[in-house]
Amino acid sequence: MSDSATGLYVNGQWEASSAQVLVRDKFTGAELRSLAGAKAADVDRAAAAARAAAATPLPPRQRAAILEHVAVSLARDGDALARLIVQESGKPFKDARAEVDRAVETVRLSGHAALALHGETVPLDASPGGEHRVGLYLRVPVGVVAAITPFNFPLNLVCHKVAPAIAAGNAVVLKPATTTPLSAVALVERFAAAGLPAGWLNLVVGSGAEVGDALVRNPHVNFITFTGSPPVGFAIKAASGQKRVTLELGNNSGNIVHQDANLPAAAQLLARRAFAQAGQSCISVQRIYVHAPVFDRFQHLIAEATAGLVVGNPLDPDTDVGPLISEAEAERVEAWVQEALAGGAQLVAGGTRAGAMMAPTLLTGTAPTMRVVSDEVFGPVAVLMPYARFEEAVAMVNQSEYGLQAGVFTQDLHRAWHAVRHLSVGGVVINDTSSYRADLMPYGGVGKSGQGREGPRFAVEEMTELRMAVFNLDPAALAAAKTSDEGEGTK
Repeated sequence: MSDSATGLYVNGQWEASSAQVLVRDKFTGAELRSLAGAKAADVDRAAAAARAAAATPLPPRQRAAILEHVAVSLARDGDALARLIVQESGKPFKDARAEVDRAVETVRLSGHAALALHGETVPLDASPGGEHRVGLYLRVPVGVVAAITPFNFPLNLVCHKVAPAIAAGNAVVLKPATTTPLSAVALVERFAAAGLPAGWLNLVVGSGAEVGDALVRNPHVNFITFTGSPPVGFAIKAASGQKRVTLELGNNSGNIVHQDANLPAAAQLLARRAFAQAGQSCISVQRIYVHAPVFDRFQHLIAEATAGLVVGNPLDPDTDVGPLISEAEAERVEAWVQEALAGGAQLVAGGTRAGAMMAPTLLTGTAPTMRVVSDEVFGPVAVLMPYARFEEAVAMVNQSEYGLQAGVFTQDLHRAWHAVRHLSVGGVVINDTSSYRADLMPYGGVGKSGQGREGPRFAVEEMTELRMAVFNLDPAALAAAKTSDEGEGTK
């Protein structure tokens, strides 16, 4: 980040503001940077600039070239960007470095999607009265995209919204999380350096109550893409009016371990993915249903794997689990654990807290109504529950208002296919955890997990409109039109 990058970027210019957003190191508490905070009036100016910019289209080749330039820049500065992510989010360095690599892939895939954007012909002569007619449809940009992003992937989830929007030919107003805006500032700088014209990407940092609400309600905005909590997401949907909306809202991810699975491998994977990023991921492993005949053995294996995780300073390359985004969030997670224990749950591992650091926590003996089971913990907590029959486990996973992704460990193809067919989620991952995501795949959920799909190709489709064109090539109609034209020419 350069010193000139204030955090408020409108129509190609960094601007000052009387409002300030202070960003702190999530492990040490030290001040990292003070940014210019946006007001509602700044949001209006940014949206107007985006509207004006989108009126002069960028050809797909230019959009793809800009995105490739940004991808190269991100890859070149990978270590520095990873350290920035660690400091502003508390994410361990190994996970932050992986996030930068994923962001490179997301931007690059978006560039490819820009070049592959196309329509199709429609066989109108297959319909009665369609003789002599030719039809085709195009995909055209929606116009202005409002991108509202969370703290847990401060670079890659910004890229998942901004890069496809630009690939589709839309201008963008970006509002990152106020706790982690520095990665977004660094990304905006790279788009400017890549030659993206003024107005095509604008940045406003500020509270959801003022900046987010102004963005959602702005009449220049045509499309809203949001990642965050269900209450906020559905409030955005309610306030969006005629705007189209993509919502990625969360999960209390269910995972099934059948007795025929590779139990040691499953235990290692599930422990790592339950507690990576301190459990602050929409698809973090939370509910683990284990076949009763192997329950005790698996509990021992996953407890052993959990004990082997390194908890501490996220800048240490050996650290597996760092702090939560704030001490208040850690206190909330601790309270949920204590509530479960008071209700009869048993502690298998963890359960302790020091400031914003929460030890990786495993529980068993939980009830379906406990919040650590029924809601999204968004912290380093996972629960172990036995089942008798595989179909029962599938039904237990489906006993949730969420439906983002689920993991299933089994060597039986028929069980795997049963899970794919019957789990009410957006993605089923076989022999891996609910946390698996490749950036090119369609990603999204059902129910309280949201609507729409991310992944560059699929986000581009969400952020475009179909425009149908019909040509009447009836010789009689053409002859009549020609006669009419000739008649007008003699007047």
